[in-house]
Amino acid sequence: MFHKYWFLVALLLLIGCGTSKKRTYSKTRTVSVEGSSEETNPTPKFSKKKEKEPDQKILDVIATAMDFSGTRYRFGGTTKKGMDCSGLVYVSLKENDILFPRTSYNMAEEGKRIRVTEVRKGDLLFFKTSKSGKRINHVGLVVDVKGDNIKFIHSTTSRGVIVSSLREGFWNYSFVKATRIL
Repeated sequence: MFHKYWFLVALLLLIGCGTSKKRTYSKTRTVSVEGSSEETNPTPKFSKKKEKEPDQKILDVIATAMDFSGTRYRFGGTTKKGMDCSGLVYVSLKENDILFPRTSYNMAEEGKRIRVTEVRKGDLLFFKTSKSGKRINHVGLVVDVKGDNIKFIHSTTSRGVIVSSLREGFWNYSFVKATRIL
């Protein structure tokens, strides 16, 4: 009996040694850094090509479009009660004193065509989403570009006004072209 007891104790110690506990310490570590009186240059000497900052007009158009986030889809709609994709772009531009066609396929005929690698905030993305795919029937406004991740705001029949990524399979597959109007 005595040997069985020690055997169990030894077994529990062996099993217990295989696990480790994370420790938390009650003392707060503080790090102090002394400032320098010399001026520092925040930009590296050999930096990548500097991206152009969007002008205020572009930011205003994007802000107007973002105000419609969550608005339900409505074919031909141009209000908070409901709007379609071209209505979103049309209203966002019109409220910022930019006259533009109302339908996506007419919008696609305007502006300067650009490569997807050149896309920046305020550019328009055009898609063919119908099964027949004969003409452009969808448009989105670029709201953010980080590397090759392009985010655009648009209105979908299923989810209304949302921000999507061009990386998403459906949108990448349906993408036709990008244009710069601002």
